[in-house]
Amino acid sequence: MEPRTANSSSQWCGWWLCVGPFPSETWWTGPDLLDRASQRSDKLHSLSTLLTQELDTHFPPIGRMMMPRPDMCHTSSLQGPKDKDQALQVSDHSLMSLVRSLLQSWRDPLLLLSAHSNTLPHPAQSSIASKIQELQENSKSLGDGLDILSGRMGPAAQVVSILPYQGTGDFGQDKISKLINFQFLLSCFR
Repeated sequence: MEPRTANSSSQWCGWWLCVGPFPSETWWTGPDLLDRASQRSDKLHSLSTLLTQELDTHFPPIGRMMMPRPDMCHTSSLQGPKDKDQALQVSDHSLMSLVRSLLQSWRDPLLLLSAHSNTLPHPAQSSIASKIQELQENSKSLGDGLDILSGRMGPAAQVVSILPYQGTGDFGQDKISKLINFQFLLSCFR
């Protein structure tokens, strides 16, 4: 795509960058925001994978049998594509709406995981708490970036279906219940 010049003679814009007459008037567009969104998404996946692996090291065998089913997750009603082929058949606006809906629906549960991570009965408790904090920060950053992108995409991309978390916030009193409920909520995030 050829660079285009904005209305002002002192401003130059290409698809990915606009430069004003002063350094503070430079901003990024399109591909840079998409690249940063992709990096944040990859970071969220990596963190949730590491958290699951850490939790699994001391997860009681009975916990697997006692853990609620995935369809009990508060976001299970949001149906997304199952694979790359399905994703390619969904409009960009619909995908943006789905991802933003998921991120906004996870704000409260991430706060809950953060609060419980500080008292989690697990040998890697401090590492888990740190990773949960990183999940929160990256989730917020991704959400903020996607809000900007969706604004540029138009009204269809700005539709959001927020599914409020209906959990009580009580993870139980005993060690096994706390680990199971924490692991279940985290598994819903993944």
